[in-house]
Amino acid sequence: MSKIILHIDLNAFFVRCEEIEDPSLIGKPVIIGRNGRGGVVSTCSYEARKYGVSSGMPTFKALALCKNAIVIHGHYELYHRKSIEFIKFIKRYSQIVEQVSVDECFVDMTKVLYKHPNPIGFLEELQSNLLKETGLKCSIGVAPTKFLAKMGSDMKKPMGITIIHRKDAREKLAPLPIKDFYGIGKKTAPRLEQLGVKTIGDLAKLIDEENQDIKDTFGKFYNVIKDWINGYGDDNVNTEPWDPKSLGHSTTLPHDTTDIDELKDYVRSISKEISEEVKKANKVGNGVQLVLKDKNFKVTNRSKKLSKPTNDFATIYQEAVNLLEKNLGDKVIRLIGVTLQDLVDPRDVAVQLSIFDNFDEIKEECATKILINELNRKMNKSVFKTAADELKEK
Repeated sequence: MSKIILHIDLNAFFVRCEEIEDPSLIGKPVIIGRNGRGGVVSTCSYEARKYGVSSGMPTFKALALCKNAIVIHGHYELYHRKSIEFIKFIKRYSQIVEQVSVDECFVDMTKVLYKHPNPIGFLEELQSNLLKETGLKCSIGVAPTKFLAKMGSDMKKPMGITIIHRKDAREKLAPLPIKDFYGIGKKTAPRLEQLGVKTIGDLAKLIDEENQDIKDTFGKFYNVIKDWINGYGDDNVNTEPWDPKSLGHSTTLPHDTTDIDELKDYVRSISKEISEEVKKANKVGNGVQLVLKDKNFKVTNRSKKLSKPTNDFATIYQEAVNLLEKNLGDKVIRLIGVTLQDLVDPRDVAVQLSIFDNFDEIKEECATKILINELNRKMNKSVFKTAADELKEK
């Protein structure tokens, strides 16, 4: 039996987040990005796209195309928070979820939708409930493989639903331009066009003929492409297992960047999320790790051992920012992540005293934090905090 894989893609996600915060933006050409020299469009509203504005375009060029566009720097903590809402909402329908970026995920819905009397009605209700509860809009692709599901979600935007059966895959994909083939990069598409491959149908025909130029172009990837076109391929939705010894989150950025202020915004929102989750689990961590993945997919991992275990947001954030400032250099970043490592129960922490430590003060401080963590755990949210923590967060 084939699996039923969904690819759920949030429509104009950053812009939609801004519209939720400021409804006066709805229906207007909005650009998320930086103005001035070197500014780049991160994403834009559908209204701006009608003028030819697109992601990755220099902002000055976008404004030349659409003079009345509203440029917003971007509120990345808001986007991260809404992304978390999105994934939590989807997990109410299935726990088999693979988040691939801030605004898209794969979902294995085989058990939920197999023999369902009205699958389209079910997916329309999912879309409607997501919009009602979070304000977010999405397009959905449904297929037996992740590739076909991804291709399907791009076919109807916004708020579209596209089902691609294996037997119909070639027919549905054939008219699409080769640049729309998911997994074929910006460098490969022009090379294929030089070989006369304008559409996915052209590529399928040459693959059927076992064209040697096509084989040379794709190399080891050739058989994967052949499977994808014929409706086969990866259908495994990877869920990240819980690691009891650490807790971390990462975000694939909507565009590659060297902007340290933008990266700090992501570090802030991730650190806050980690702090809240670790407090809820009644744990503290002994180290902070920063992960950077650059545009060439090279990964940099850097860690800092803490002087004492913590679950404090301000401490996690500051240590992660210190690591970022030391290791960013001229890297062009596509993914950033933060992890609180070596988690332990605070009651198991042995406090090492120096001759300058006041034992009574430390004992009182630890007891207070343990009590606060326990109360928050029972309330299932961060209600209580010390005055010092409140000041640090501000």
